[in-house]
Amino acid sequence: MVRQKPRRRPKQTVILRNIVLDAEWLKAITILWRSGIDTEHSCAGVSLSDEPVDHSLYAYLTIPESERATRFVRFTMERLQHRVLITYEPHEKRYDLSSFFIQHNRSFCYLMERCALNFATLDPG
Repeated sequence: MVRQKPRRRPKQTVILRNIVLDAEWLKAITILWRSGIDTEHSCAGVSLSDEPVDHSLYAYLTIPESERATRFVRFTMERLQHRVLITYEPHEKRYDLSSFFIQHNRSFCYLMERCALNFATLDPG
């Protein structure tokens, strides 16, 4: 933590509906929104070798509670099992889905994209 932290690659971002998103989340969030599932916060995390300062080490996605969101969270739990850490914040009425494993961020974003796509296909709402 005290070592030099050179910036090798800046965080990649895109703008969607006037919101700045980490590029790795673009497809998953687009699929979720089209499926009627809102999102509140997200971060694709960082690789310590790319952009080690001022970003979460974990990838995460925050989803407000709704009937559909709860179905998606359960679907994701079944699919990803130990690859996802899911917490529920009752006072905020939202779910937080996290990569849990440091340096699995990009693969987690991809897995969440696959879950969103499969959920949208199997449960079109």
